Amino acid sequence: QVQLVESGGGLVQAGGSLRLSCAASGRTFNNYAVGWFRQAPGKEREFVAAISRGGGSTGYADSMKGRFTISRDNAKNTVDLQMNSLKPEDTAVYHCAAGTKFLYSGSYDSRYDYWGQGTQVTVSS
Repeated sequence: QVQLVESGGGLVQAGGSLRLSCAASGRTFNNYAVGWFRQAPGKEREFVAAISRGGGSTGYADSMKGRFTISRDNAKNTVDLQMNSLKPEDTAVYHCAAGTKFLYSGSYDSRYDYWGQGTQVTVSS
């Protein structure tokens, strides 16, 4: 079992940047594929980005490509999400998720077994 804790959220102006971090407990973090999802008020949860166990494969939702970058450091048990050129529509609670079923779990939230509590990102216009 793994516990996930997100950090790095906050208030930023449109066009600005934030770096989110997902810290995991346990010593076998490299057994977990990881994804970032977000949920805005009144909206369904939305896929943001994902990374494979070893970090060799990544994927992004179309609206995040070129603006967001996911990376991981298995030695530190962390997965980061660098977010640039932020827009007001990026405002949401961002959650990281982890699962062991697949080498890479992509946008399929059913493939993730563990979820963090989330960190709020607010982008002002």
